[in-house]
Amino acid sequence: MAVSLEPRRNGVVEFLYWLWEGVDRTIFTAIKFSFPARFVSPFGFLGMLTFIVFIILGISGALLMFYYQPILDRAWDSVQFINDEVPFGFHIRNIHYHGSNAMVLLAVLHMYYQYFSGRYKIRNEVLWMTGVILGVVTILEAFTGYDVIFSERAELAISIAASLTTSIPIAGPVIRDAALGSGFSDFVLRFYAQHVFLLPIVMLGLMAVHFPRFLVFDVPMVMAIGGAILITGGVFPIDLGFKFEPTVPPGVTVPEWYLTGIYAFMRTQYDKFVTGLLWPLIFIISFVLIPFIDRYKKFSWRERPIITAFGITSLAQIMVTTYWGFYISPDISIPLVERLVIDPVFFYSVMILLVPMSFGFTYMMIKLANEAERKSKLAKSTGPKKVATLNLSEKWINWLLVALLAFQVFLNIAAYNAAITGMNNISLFFIGLILMVFAGFFHIYRYGMSEQKNAPPPPPAPVSDEKPKLSEPEESFQLEGSGESAKLPEGETAAEKSEEKPIAPEVSTPKTQADLGVGTDNNPNLGTGDLNKP
Repeated sequence: MAVSLEPRRNGVVEFLYWLWEGVDRTIFTAIKFSFPARFVSPFGFLGMLTFIVFIILGISGALLMFYYQPILDRAWDSVQFINDEVPFGFHIRNIHYHGSNAMVLLAVLHMYYQYFSGRYKIRNEVLWMTGVILGVVTILEAFTGYDVIFSERAELAISIAASLTTSIPIAGPVIRDAALGSGFSDFVLRFYAQHVFLLPIVMLGLMAVHFPRFLVFDVPMVMAIGGAILITGGVFPIDLGFKFEPTVPPGVTVPEWYLTGIYAFMRTQYDKFVTGLLWPLIFIISFVLIPFIDRYKKFSWRERPIITAFGITSLAQIMVTTYWGFYISPDISIPLVERLVIDPVFFYSVMILLVPMSFGFTYMMIKLANEAERKSKLAKSTGPKKVATLNLSEKWINWLLVALLAFQVFLNIAAYNAAITGMNNISLFFIGLILMVFAGFFHIYRYGMSEQKNAPPPPPAPVSDEKPKLSEPEESFQLEGSGESAKLPEGETAAEKSEEKPIAPEVSTPKTQADLGVGTDNNPNLGTGDLNKP
């Protein structure tokens, strides 16, 4: 009777096989999903996490579209209705807002990780260029997202965008009319169309070119980033802001954190095209051309000092200008316009001094670090072997404890503020904790499975100290110089064999006597003391 080893397929399994065979002919299977069996550095998953957050934004944004109204006098009211009346609307909006910030942050971190690790040198110039452009489009997507609310903050951002597009030579007015329409009456609908349709299509096209064939999908990291977004939404609920009223003077506000750097340049009241468009455009083009400028043969950031110094200098510029864009003079006696203006002489003097100092200091430190590493390797090869340890003094340990305590106080204050506002999104906090715990358990399970595969070898068997026993003469005897036992011929006993051919014949041992002049025939009464007599 023949037995079939093929698995039995019921209706569901047969359908899944049919579906997979159909999808196997599409472009979907051109992307290979890899599930790592062990923990890998999270920096390698930044691109994948950016894509996951993009999916989260698409789902949450689609849910918000059911109730949002892209009309000038109803936009803010519809968002307020989502917050207060729609079941779970406040939660979905918090997920969408913090997810947009997370996507921008992950895209920037992913770009700088690829930059410092030199991944673009592995014939990945196209991936690098599309990645930089994708980062810019991601910022534009987030920018149009918080503008469609049409709050006071959104009105400031829209006014800046209108002035920037108008300052573009020749094509500026055409771009402004296409993007904003004929003023506030059209911009909400046009920004809404860009946010939910045009820019996502551009992003999907860039992702299709940017993502490699092998996409590593790590479940614990996906759970961790999802939990982080939910926890952030639970502890830091997003504020709706004030509705923009043309008859009411606007309050003090600043754009989102990823735009405050450009906002700081524009607050110097210098030419808008130069500060708001030309400087960012030069920055973006310089990053796009990095693969063609970098001629170093090695990938390590320490072996590429000029490129590394340029990257660190750009990070320093971004952090300084971002902080400057948030800073507003607290003196309320000064008019609002004067509080927002930044002294251009002081600002650009700092920028001019900061760039060469940051670049030179970074380049010098990299060179010193390489020289110190070379000397340490030389000393290690010639000197005694030492194990490098990281020892913190009691002072630094105390400062570390103070920093951790301050962070805990900050989290408690944030949780208290969330509680006094009604704690409407406490479920986000708990779900985020569940996802984080699940990610931790999943990683521990994966780590245990990988360690089980690398089990240590069994201990060696103990060696006995007993001497080998000699074979019985009745059975066999051992031939000298051979490892085989020779059996006696049939009919002969061991005694007869030993008589005919003795194994060890006796050898006579000669006896010698010392020549002391005393023979065996001499007098035995002669003592040894008589030998000394003359």
